[in-house]
Amino acid sequence: MIPHNQPTFGDAECQAAIRVLDSGWVAQGREVQALEDEVCRFLGLGSGHAVALSNGTTALFLALWALGARDKRIAIPVFSCAAVRNAVIMAGGFPVSIDVAYDSPNIDLEAAAASGADLIVAAHIFGTPSRWDMGRLAVPIIEDCAQAFGARIDGRAVGLNGTVGIFSFYATKMITTGGQGGMLVSADASLVDAVRDYRQFDCRRDRAPRFNFQMTDLQAAVGRAQLSRIDEFIDARRQTREHYVAAGLPLWHVACDTGIAACHYRAVLRSSDPTSLIAGFGASGVRAIVPIADWELLGDPMEFPRALSLARSTVSIPIHPSLTRDDIAQITRIGSLLQSTAN
Repeated sequence: MIPHNQPTFGDAECQAAIRVLDSGWVAQGREVQALEDEVCRFLGLGSGHAVALSNGTTALFLALWALGARDKRIAIPVFSCAAVRNAVIMAGGFPVSIDVAYDSPNIDLEAAAASGADLIVAAHIFGTPSRWDMGRLAVPIIEDCAQAFGARIDGRAVGLNGTVGIFSFYATKMITTGGQGGMLVSADASLVDAVRDYRQFDCRRDRAPRFNFQMTDLQAAVGRAQLSRIDEFIDARRQTREHYVAAGLPLWHVACDTGIAACHYRAVLRSSDPTSLIAGFGASGVRAIVPIADWELLGDPMEFPRALSLARSTVSIPIHPSLTRDDIAQITRIGSLLQSTAN
């Protein structure tokens, strides 16, 4: 079975892990610092403006905490994973679910602004970024880049377009730090310093409450190796998508302007019968999924018609960099056959 998604590891990641194991220091240390610095350089931030964390949900929780989310109304995308709602609740905020924009998997920012929310969590779903005007929205935005590491808006890396950006380095994201991991970034040094202080939970004389949300050096070393390959990963995903499009597969094209550079985290088909399409792929040895099912929506599905329609009409097929040429040919052949049968 060709997996829907999987991490892409090689000699670089193996050697990085061995380097840390041989050093005798595997907890948070120099490798974590180095990963933070390298992510800053990649994004175009000054050194010291990134904090490595245990996972992406932690990064979102700490962004909310740093922005004073307690007892505040937080606009969140209804078309997203439960981690977003969970982080808001854990931070003491009140989640306000917002429908997706027209012909987009991303939050309707006009509706989010009109909701009266005190903060907005704007996620770049499927690795396709949204554009916004911070001045017009007039509330802080947490830019959720869990699926969009490496995407850009007008040449500017995602994560830098809101008040704070968060990334996930989970096993199947654009890059991984060995299964779990996350990062928080911001141009606001005081916000970053507050988050870093929260992460340093032990041996503190002031007795303020903190929590252990640290990344290990073993994770960071794997993440550094992955980061060195991010252009390779994005290019592989782009080429695979182009192959699918050239072969006539009905990939959903999210309408966006020329300044948007997606990272192609997902290859999404629109289908009137997702269940049959997924079964057809599965019977031929390809794992396909519904990206976000109707029961996973972060609110009553009937109150969010655009998200509900999206949940009931989309299928995600493999596009990860571990695919071989034979894999891509097989996926294309099956997809074309299923499309012709459906027609």
